Amino acid sequence: MSPIDDVTARRNARVLACAQALGGASPAIVISLGGLVGQAIATDKALATLPVSILQLGLAFGTVPAAMLMRRLGRRSGYFVGASFGVLAGCVAALGTAWSAFALFCAGTFLAGIYGSFVQSYRFAATDMASEEFRPRAISWVMAGGLAAGIIGPQLVIWTRDLLDVPFAGAFLGQGALALASMAILSQLRSTKPAPVASASGRPLGELARQPRLLMAIATGIVSYGLMSFLMTATPIAMVGCGHSVGTAALGIQWHILAMYGPSFVTGSLISRFGKETITASGLILIALAAVTGLAGISVAHFWSGLILLGVGWNFAFIGSTSLVTECYRPEERTRVQALNDFCVFGSVAIASFTSGKLMAASGWELLNWLVFPPVAGALILLYWQSRFRSRSVRLSRA
Repeated sequence: MSPIDDVTARRNARVLACAQALGGASPAIVISLGGLVGQAIATDKALATLPVSILQLGLAFGTVPAAMLMRRLGRRSGYFVGASFGVLAGCVAALGTAWSAFALFCAGTFLAGIYGSFVQSYRFAATDMASEEFRPRAISWVMAGGLAAGIIGPQLVIWTRDLLDVPFAGAFLGQGALALASMAILSQLRSTKPAPVASASGRPLGELARQPRLLMAIATGIVSYGLMSFLMTATPIAMVGCGHSVGTAALGIQWHILAMYGPSFVTGSLISRFGKETITASGLILIALAAVTGLAGISVAHFWSGLILLGVGWNFAFIGSTSLVTECYRPEERTRVQALNDFCVFGSVAIASFTSGKLMAASGWELLNWLVFPPVAGALILLYWQSRFRSRSVRLSRA
């Protein structure tokens, strides 16, 4: 692919970064408020984080239908459908909050998750017409849009949480308004032509899924995103339980989301310089350091420092694992592999966030932090093994 081909890819990456800024604010709002609203209106307080888990379940549930829809209609039309789910999600969650209807509120967060399944694919859409050299940067550009989302989401919570007579209902209406605004941005996307639905080109999904490198990439994505959600979901509840204010907890989530997306401006360059495996491993180590910080104390400084380390670690590990996934398919196979990856990742994230609430209620904050270390160690071993195997294969091919 010639360098000139990246002109369109660069334009699309900028458009998708702007859309990410609005769409990425949706989960930030649900994560900031989901556990608190759940704690206020759920009969069983152990289910307080269920709305956030339902968000992640919606993400997992929506990945395959979203991929199929975009394969049939193209990226741009598919993203309009996704934004429509975002508008509906905000309205339903606001009603659930206003009426103290826990099931209805969970339905709203589920719809927000479906919207999120479209938003999460922005990072892959940016690579559709990109050269191999530009792909890590294209992913980073889109993820950098989350930096604005990290400001927009929590600030919207702070500005609108008491806008209506019912606390927090205004924030969810604002969530729907952001999804509506994203449609104007997505109209500027230059989409690739939809692939023929009946085409049987490419390797079978079972064969694709047996690639050791793809399995490693998916596993590191599961660990990085799952552990990030595991700790982040419980942090606002832990902070409030330790005597800190709701506003302080929301600002902690804001710092966390800024740390998640801020490094994206340089992550692509770091991957190009040091390699995907090295940056992914660095991210996993930072996630472990976040747990160490959580075990060290319960002051605001400890919570916020842990959230920042968790965010930067997620950025390195998740962008690294996403870049690894893009090595494992041909152009005609991309929608299937991308959907498989996101289904596995967000299905695991849903389990992690729900388990987080249960363990937080039963055993407390300290146990959650101790449970971070075994998955990190396992993922690092997989990365090391795959890196050694690839290096040996390269040496044999040159011999």
